[in-house]
Amino acid sequence: MALPDLAKKPQRFTGGHRACAGCGFPITIKIILQAAENPVVVGCATGCMEVTSTIYPYTAWRCSFIHTAFENVAATMSGVEAAYRSLRRQGKINQDITFIAFGGDGGTYDIGLQSLSGAMERGHKLVYVCYNNQGYMNTGIQRSSATPRGANTTTTPAGTQLPGKPQYPKNLTAIMAAHDIPYVAQASMSHWNDLYRKAKKALAAEGPAFLNVLSTCRLGWATAPEDTVDAAEGAVQCNVWPLFEVEKGNWKLSFKPKKPLPVADWMKQQGRFKHLFRSDNSQLLETIQQQVDEDWQRLLELCGVNGE
Repeated sequence: MALPDLAKKPQRFTGGHRACAGCGFPITIKIILQAAENPVVVGCATGCMEVTSTIYPYTAWRCSFIHTAFENVAATMSGVEAAYRSLRRQGKINQDITFIAFGGDGGTYDIGLQSLSGAMERGHKLVYVCYNNQGYMNTGIQRSSATPRGANTTTTPAGTQLPGKPQYPKNLTAIMAAHDIPYVAQASMSHWNDLYRKAKKALAAEGPAFLNVLSTCRLGWATAPEDTVDAAEGAVQCNVWPLFEVEKGNWKLSFKPKKPLPVADWMKQQGRFKHLFRSDNSQLLETIQQQVDEDWQRLLELCGVNGE
């Protein structure tokens, strides 16, 4: 779909929300909701998206919306979807309804992982979307298991004893693929056409689907508001955030950079990594690049793609 045509579609998430200038999640949410054709019920875990879009008595949502706790949006939407199926069997509802759960990486990678895994294993027909800004941004920029190694956060502060977060991020997309659900995909708000196509596939899946979408946080990443899309695109171009999908167990690469950028080029865009460019941290930069290269090669093998 061409971007002008996409812009003409009804908006289920509108302007007037209180997200920061340059926030990435409104772009992510709008594109995914525009891919839906049926009436939509949205479930939203506590986080930036809920806090900024539903300040009483106002709302940015033009669809049914359920706010739930930080850790259980997948469980809540499982119950809603199960109730819908029961009502359809009883003949009390006769229309198709789409169910989408949204959670940040804190509520998805970490404290919501158990309820997410259960919802996927039980086979509920819903789409779970992780708007992944790589940290607990709403509560003060704490590290999550999605935060990149070396990032400065309030719980992994860069200093003389600690060069930012010491661990690599969890590969949650692969973990969800291991659930053997019909559709899993990794996307970025910077590549809107790819995200829209994957949202369409997720919504059409016969069973649960999972989308992990990189969504810039200009406060947590310490980028300028106007650099939001470029920061997300940089992660794709340097293979920190590769785009791929797993459809019925088949891995497929969605985008392969013609000439991958060095990870350091992406990091230079963001204040959260500025300490890594001191001379005493040069070895850590090399180690991170090596890990990204190894992960990329592993993904190429899974997708049956040759080359670097």
